[in-house]
Amino acid sequence: MSRSNLALTILAASLVLAGCASVGPDYQRPTLKVPEKLDVSGLQGKTSQNGDFQNWWKNIQDPVLNSLLDEAAQHNQDLVLAAARIEEARATAVGAHSNRYPTVDGTLSGTKTRTSENAGKLGAGANPVGKDFQVGLSASYEVDFWGKLARADEAARARLLSQEANRGLVQSSLYANIAQTYFSLRAYDAQVALTESTLKTRQENLRLQQKRRAAGAIGELDLHVAESEVAAAEISSAQSRQALANTESALAVLLGRAPDAVVKPVIARGLSIDALYKQVGMPADLPSDLLNRRPDILAAEQNLVAANADIGQAKSQYFPSVKLTTGAGYESKVFQDLINPSSLLWNLGASLAQPIFRAGAIGALVSGAEARKNQALAQYVQTVQGAFRDVHDALNNSVTNEQIYVAGERRVAALRDSLRLADLRYKNGYSSYLEVLGAQRDLMQAESTLIDSQRARLSSVVSLYKAVGGGWVLPNTLAAK
Repeated sequence: MSRSNLALTILAASLVLAGCASVGPDYQRPTLKVPEKLDVSGLQGKTSQNGDFQNWWKNIQDPVLNSLLDEAAQHNQDLVLAAARIEEARATAVGAHSNRYPTVDGTLSGTKTRTSENAGKLGAGANPVGKDFQVGLSASYEVDFWGKLARADEAARARLLSQEANRGLVQSSLYANIAQTYFSLRAYDAQVALTESTLKTRQENLRLQQKRRAAGAIGELDLHVAESEVAAAEISSAQSRQALANTESALAVLLGRAPDAVVKPVIARGLSIDALYKQVGMPADLPSDLLNRRPDILAAEQNLVAANADIGQAKSQYFPSVKLTTGAGYESKVFQDLINPSSLLWNLGASLAQPIFRAGAIGALVSGAEARKNQALAQYVQTVQGAFRDVHDALNNSVTNEQIYVAGERRVAALRDSLRLADLRYKNGYSSYLEVLGAQRDLMQAESTLIDSQRARLSSVVSLYKAVGGGWVLPNTLAAK
């Protein structure tokens, strides 16, 4: 067998043997006791039969909300940042995978040197000036007997998948935040309208009391009470407008708008808070496979896969590394004779390096990798626990908020009757104006609480869709896992 054929045979055999053994543990998903089914029997109110958890907001049928989410998908900086991290992880994965293949370099060099005539290195009559030209190819390959490069490839790919899942987490969280902020916006719109209506009523009452005071029908106390109620209504109106303005700017940031649009936000309005409340429905059934749907769980598991592969990389340091090198080309002192059969040169080489003494450095690498795996495992378990807690809390909050709203409706109805009766008693001289004011305060507070309970339940419905992994697209790379 010729030397060139021998080199090719060695290289082929090395490529075959490279995948034969990988040190370190193979990944196994941790066994966790999780619910087989998510119970939705306690949910009340309208339910949605639409099983599209990916685009849950379309069930609301608010074109403005749909357009806001589309805008955020194009411009939100958190999504831009997540996409850039994916590209960085993809580049790292490509680099790790390329290490499993031979490297080939082309070389072309030319040198001109002069040797000292007094050094005794030249023969008699030899020219002290020499030239040398070389052209060729060189190749090297590390034989991955112990799976070091394979484990590095596995870890880099897992971290890429983790970043893809993290982008899904950013997206689902973003859509949920935008929807919840939009609900808050419409709730504050209703609060502003309520406080303005209340302020108008208080101002009318003050004018009436001023006329009655001028006529001597009431005392100074009733007039001062009316004045204080106007001031209280003005405070409530200012607070509602303040909250509304802050919510508009927060929504502008979530949408990814320019700084000037954040300073002076212009946010379109769609359905009112009442219409949104009536339109939003709870899912009729919930998927129980959260381990395969939640982006944060998928990301945590891929981090665990990567940490597990890192142990194999560390343990492979105990074993010898084998490298093969070869080169072929031409060399001549005369450039015209460079590409000539007689100028041919080649070399074959192999090296083996076995660690003998590292003062515990390799053991420290292994211990560190195993500790990082334990950290990743704990984070994975915590993420799973958090996911099922999110579902539990969202279900509980939705049920409770619905109960609060129903009771709030009854309270508002009762207080409206109380105000009507108090006003009649006052006009007929059976009670003081303080009784009317008390009834007005109670009704306004109840109506404000009712608006807030609508917003709270809308927010809990969104939280439930997010908790079961809605609002993002599962990439094929992750679905294959």
